[in-house]
Amino acid sequence: MSIEISKVTANIGARVSGVDISKPLDEEQVTAIREALNVHKALAFDDVHLDDEGQQAFARHFGDLTTAHPTVSAVDGAPNVLPVDSERGRANHWHTDVTFVLNPPQASTLRSITVPPYGGETLIASSAAAYRDLPAPLRALADTLWAEHTNDYDYAVPDEQIDEEQAAQRAQFTSIKFRTAHPVVRVHPLTGERGLFIGGFAQRIVGLSVGESRKLLDLFQSYVTRPENILRWRWSPNQLVLFDNRITQHYAIDNYDDRPRRLHRVTVAGDVPVGIEGKESYSIEGDASHYTSVAE
Repeated sequence: MSIEISKVTANIGARVSGVDISKPLDEEQVTAIREALNVHKALAFDDVHLDDEGQQAFARHFGDLTTAHPTVSAVDGAPNVLPVDSERGRANHWHTDVTFVLNPPQASTLRSITVPPYGGETLIASSAAAYRDLPAPLRALADTLWAEHTNDYDYAVPDEQIDEEQAAQRAQFTSIKFRTAHPVVRVHPLTGERGLFIGGFAQRIVGLSVGESRKLLDLFQSYVTRPENILRWRWSPNQLVLFDNRITQHYAIDNYDDRPRRLHRVTVAGDVPVGIEGKESYSIEGDASHYTSVAE
């Protein structure tokens, strides 16, 4: 049976059928999935029957795996698997995975474990479409800018609203502090597409004040989060979503009350981002070599 790719929206997302990702894939299948990912940025696979080992085996078709996270603990016995569990916190802010390190993951896989009866969707946005949407003067400005990304920031939540458990989670998340400068416009290494490489960990534009940076980052971010550029994925049991972390952002909607929601995440090691002038990102603080190799 040949692989079939069905678009979900005009700018991002496709369903993949005709392939059993619980089995080893041949070179032709991997190439077809990679090409579809380059075009559609996020791919959904229905009716998958994978355990943690199977999810890792699928992700390895696209490169070496990272460990679960630079600072957050993995699933017991599976150091490459991160539990995305509502009981451990809710990632309801726009971000690209782990951009505070020098070489963030190139791709992420999310597999549904426990799905709430309503809500709990994941939004995935195309930062390539966002870049194309920019008016020419803003595009020319973005092309020249660099931003500092960090895991150590104020989260805009007053301390008095943080309970003991949340404070412990935050302390763990920032137990190793990272700061990295990335180009605001990243060139995709496989397609040559340009995309806005910002998101929640981007806290400051290099050379500008915090206030000036926030205004510019908010302006660019408003193009990423245009509804036309977003895939709103409603989870069902036994699904896997693969998305290109180099040219997307995502957001987990906190709209399911206190119902349990759990996904497992496995990420593929990435390359060092490059801007339009060919300059690579550079590390300011923090060593992530325990977390990820650098993809060539």
